[in-house]
Amino acid sequence: MAQSDPFFTLRNDARGQRGFSNLQKCTSAIRQLAYGYAPDALDEYIRMSERTARRCLYKFCQWVVKLYSKRYLRKPNVNDVQKLYQAHEQRHGFPGMLGSIDCMHWQWQNCPVAWQGQYTRGDQGHPTIILEAVASQDLWIWHAFFGLPGSLNDLNIIYQSQIFDDVVAGTGPDTSFTVSGVEYRRGYYLADGIYPTYSTIVKTVPHPTDDKRKKFAKFQEGARKDIERAFGVLQKKWHIISIPARSQTPRRLRHIMYACIILHNMIIEDEGRAICDYDENASTGNSVPVSEQEQDLNAFALRNEYTHHNLQADLVEHIWNNTENEPAHHMEDDD
Repeated sequence: MAQSDPFFTLRNDARGQRGFSNLQKCTSAIRQLAYGYAPDALDEYIRMSERTARRCLYKFCQWVVKLYSKRYLRKPNVNDVQKLYQAHEQRHGFPGMLGSIDCMHWQWQNCPVAWQGQYTRGDQGHPTIILEAVASQDLWIWHAFFGLPGSLNDLNIIYQSQIFDDVVAGTGPDTSFTVSGVEYRRGYYLADGIYPTYSTIVKTVPHPTDDKRKKFAKFQEGARKDIERAFGVLQKKWHIISIPARSQTPRRLRHIMYACIILHNMIIEDEGRAICDYDENASTGNSVPVSEQEQDLNAFALRNEYTHHNLQADLVEHIWNNTENEPAHHMEDDD
C-alpha cells in the first residue's frame, strides 16, 4: 500500500517532525476494525489524533478492497463449483448446492436525519444498512452486496442484487448437476421462505406433512445455518460490524464492510480451512454475454417456478434415500 498511496509512507509533517510509520497507521486501522474502537480511543496508545485515526481506517479499507477483491471476493470458477458440490454433498447431503444466501443488518448510528425514514424498518427500530451474502460450508463468503437501505427486506434486495447477472448474461461457469436421475443446468442456493421461487433457490417445506418432507426440512434448515454462522464469525472477528456504524457516508461503510469480508476470507485461507484454492488461470465461463434473445430465455429459466418445485421434489427424494437420519454436525472450531 505504501507504494500505491503516499499516505502510507513515513514523512515529516509541516513542523518538520517525524510522522506516523506505515505500521502505526495499519495498526490503528486494524484495531478499529477488530475491536470496534472509536478513533479518539487511540490517542494515548499510538498518540494519534481522531482525525488521523479515522483517515487511517478509511484508507486501509479502501486499499484492501482495491488490492484483494479479485482473489477474495471472486465468484466460483469451474474448479470451485465442483469442489463446492463435493463438499456440500458430503457434509449436508445436497448435490448441486453452491452455498446459502441471507441478509444481515448493520445499524447506522450517524445516519443523516433526512435519510432515517428510508433506512429504518419497523422490526429494527433504527437506521440500518443491509448486507446480502452467500457462504459455503467452510464459511467462505462468495458473494457480498452491501449498501441498500434497511427499510427493504430480503426479497427486495435480491431483485437489485447482481448475484444472478452472470446466469442471465450467460457468462458464468458450467454449474450443471444431476439429482435423482434428473439433470439441472444451474446450481442452487439454500434460502429461507421469503426468497422467490427461482430455479436456483431451494427453500424449506414450511409445513411438512410426511416423514420425507420433515426430513428434508430438517436437513435444509440445518445446512442453511452456514450463512448464519458466517455472519456470526464475521461480527466476532471484526467487532466494528457488530456495533453501530459511525461513518456518515454509505460509500465509506461499503469499504469497511467489504474489507472485513476480504480479511475474513483471508483468515479462512490462511488457516487451511478453505474448500477451494485460488487458481488465477482457471476458467470463469464465457467472457462475452450472449444475445439479448438468449438472455431473455435465461431470465425466464431463472424464474421458472416449475423447475423450482421439481428440483425441491427431487431433493426430497434424494435426502430420503441417501442420507442418515440426522443432519451432519457442523464444525465446532469456527470461532
